[in-house]
Amino acid sequence: MERGELKSGGVGGPRRMRIAIVGAGPSGSALAILLAREGADVTLFDDGRRPALLVGESLVPAVVPILQRLDLEKETASFSRVKPGVSFIWSHADRVSVTFNRFAPSVFPYAYNVPRPHFDDALLAKAIASGVDYVTTRVQLEPNTSGETGAELRLAPEAIAAAPGLSGQPDLIVDATGRARLAARALGIAARLGPRKDVAHFAHFEGFSWDDAPGQVRIARGEAGWSWCIPLQERLSIGIVLGQDDAAKLGRTPEERLERAIAADPGLTFIVGSGRRVTDVATYANYQLISERGHGSGWVMVGDAFGFVDPMLSPGVFLALRSAEQLADALAPWLRRREIPSPTELDSVLTSYAATQNEMLSAWLELVAYLYDGRLAALIQAGRSWMPANPGLLKRAMQQHIARHVGLLASGAATTSRYSRGLLRFLGRYGLRGVKPTDLAIR
Repeated sequence: MERGELKSGGVGGPRRMRIAIVGAGPSGSALAILLAREGADVTLFDDGRRPALLVGESLVPAVVPILQRLDLEKETASFSRVKPGVSFIWSHADRVSVTFNRFAPSVFPYAYNVPRPHFDDALLAKAIASGVDYVTTRVQLEPNTSGETGAELRLAPEAIAAAPGLSGQPDLIVDATGRARLAARALGIAARLGPRKDVAHFAHFEGFSWDDAPGQVRIARGEAGWSWCIPLQERLSIGIVLGQDDAAKLGRTPEERLERAIAADPGLTFIVGSGRRVTDVATYANYQLISERGHGSGWVMVGDAFGFVDPMLSPGVFLALRSAEQLADALAPWLRRREIPSPTELDSVLTSYAATQNEMLSAWLELVAYLYDGRLAALIQAGRSWMPANPGLLKRAMQQHIARHVGLLASGAATTSRYSRGLLRFLGRYGLRGVKPTDLAIR
């Protein structure tokens, strides 16, 4: 079916491209906003359920320009805590505090720590205000075996019936269902799993003590795994991430495991102090996954449905929003012309988008590996030993150059940069100056 055959709505006139997005998390809602602005006819499906706690509370600086584009930064700031940087604690005597403004203007000088349900609700509200048709129902995706169109996937009839504004199957189905990965389940698409099989337990606390800058995120290596502390406006999110065998040693229930992990860590014990846990303990597992295939004829994945990396360095929400931004920008030329891309044109757009998203996920996985295997911490130690008390101009310039490119990678500003990644690889091989990464690795 070519483009001309898809036109309707006026005598011979063009119609808007019909796009169904399944899932109203950050990627689905952001994509709906951007597509609606460009003139697409967007139906956003969601089951309306939202857990009390969601992982992904700490954002990277590269998210802020996207929030500005969505006209959501001011609202996000109203219920969030400004995040100036991150403190990494590798041992009692080895602490590194990084602030984003050190790398400005190459890196946005701040980010936010967000209560995720509130953040997700704000994105959804903006999508609805943008003219998106929001349908609350549980959706099933099915292989298209009818042969009526070239699409590989279709919405189940119940979904079509629940959406009065959607007459028949859409021109494009977007799977934004996160870890449910409905398209992958329907089509039997496997995923490449990362090397770690961790589990995370986290909860919110009140009445805590804080010995760092307001909003500064704390990442600490433990005897097994690592922990996070993410300051929100009135609460502190505390989480532990460790292998499933190590988690089982802490106790049977998530509550027991988190409580014992805090008690065994002097830093966490000080922070919690006489504070109290004010939420249930949430559990997430399996943090490293990239879909073997992220698109097909008439459908595409965004956000966590395509792949998720790891909570280390907090790239999740950025990758979700960036995937939405990339897909919307790729479709924009047709939306602005009120044209429906032909199957060949659409496949070309989705193929290019999927390659870019795959590259981003792979780059973040590689960067996270430098933290887990100890190479990044070893490089920091080696750099300290290399720098004299009063370094000359050349050594100071080299240190600033290296730090800037690591900042570009970890902030999301240029995680796929060939030069920055190549520099880190080179240093990880030749710049350790006798420091053993295994001594600083996260087990």
